[in-house]
Amino acid sequence: MKKILRKIIPEWLVLKYHWLVAFFAAFYYRFPSKRMIVIGVTGTKGKTSTVNFIWSALNFSGKKTGIISTTSIKIGKKNILNDYHMTMPGRFTISRFMAQMAKEGCEVCIVETTSEGIKQHRHTGIFYDILVFTNLTPEHLPSHSGSFEKYKETKGLIFKKLSSFRKKINGKETEKIIIANKDSEHADYFLGFPADKRVGFAIKNDADYVARNIRESGKGVDFEVRNENFKIDIPGVFNVYNVFPAIIISQIMGVSLNSVKKGILKLKKIPGRMEEIKAGQEFKVFVDYAHEKESITEVLKTANNIKKEGKVIILLGAEGGGRDKAKRPAMGEISAKMADSVIVSNVDPYEDDPKEIIEDIVKVAEENGKIREENLFSIEDRRKGIKKALEIADKGDVVLITGKGAEQSITIDGKASPWDDRVVVKEEIVKIKK
Repeated sequence: MKKILRKIIPEWLVLKYHWLVAFFAAFYYRFPSKRMIVIGVTGTKGKTSTVNFIWSALNFSGKKTGIISTTSIKIGKKNILNDYHMTMPGRFTISRFMAQMAKEGCEVCIVETTSEGIKQHRHTGIFYDILVFTNLTPEHLPSHSGSFEKYKETKGLIFKKLSSFRKKINGKETEKIIIANKDSEHADYFLGFPADKRVGFAIKNDADYVARNIRESGKGVDFEVRNENFKIDIPGVFNVYNVFPAIIISQIMGVSLNSVKKGILKLKKIPGRMEEIKAGQEFKVFVDYAHEKESITEVLKTANNIKKEGKVIILLGAEGGGRDKAKRPAMGEISAKMADSVIVSNVDPYEDDPKEIIEDIVKVAEENGKIREENLFSIEDRRKGIKKALEIADKGDVVLITGKGAEQSITIDGKASPWDDRVVVKEEIVKIKK
């Protein structure tokens, strides 16, 4: 029925409906974002990790902070699993949670803000004060008429309106701030919107905040910013980008450097983001949301840094349901080049043919040197694919289970079923050990 309605109702009318619902929801809950400092985090990759690092730093400093993100909704230290299968839940859900945050004394709310959410007006009625731009790569383009420029401009809409709403908490004017990753070629676009402060961070380029002397180990990453030493307990050099906004925002809000350092170090796990699974096995297993070329590349770099004499084994796949098909061959190529063994399995085929999705990845991996049934496996059933990845792992190996992270369902043939990669991995490790 939904498919039929989508075909006969003009998109502009559907989007107008979304706007009205979002505005009414915010009105019904008395515009809760006006009672807190609201931080929006947008970009293609790293949003969830960035949100969690900011939350950890601010909460540790004593500033009660809430988040609405892909993996969870947090109100201070209270955690509610996001099982909506959407980064930005429905309009009434967002306003309801923000109202609860304001009622329970949150000073800050961090909202992971997606292009799809912006397009569907889920951000309507949210008055942002600080906006963070992480990076921008081709993703979700089918939702934006296949246009990268439209994708970028959609994200830019919240930046365009940033300085429009100044009087908030008890009628006082709030400072408007833009923070952007200067290693992205698109940083200047987002930093070009009106704001009281514009701050850039980088690893490679010149910026207000630059990370130097980055050192990665199996446990985390050490680095220096402005002659100060920082450490995070989550692996992956790419996480330095994700922690930058926490350092910058905390300092803007008057948090001491010592508190910032302790706060970001206190974050030991981000659900489904290089989340290590320990169930007594002699090899390392990480579950990660990586689901396109750039993020797959980064997690494979990390795995290759962590392994010593062992192998890197990756399970990956791609979504159906009209998602970007162009990323499939790119994922097949990079996994073939950077991993020792590759297993391709279901992610969320939706109503598409899962065999076709898998084959789009497998054939390119094969063209790049992998051999079927030797170090390249096509296993449609995701549980069986995970089992295979674990069975071929030996002591010292690193296994990456990518594509879903901490998502709580899997959609096959149009039907959603409960699913959690982390739970399945633990179950299969226990079976192998018996």
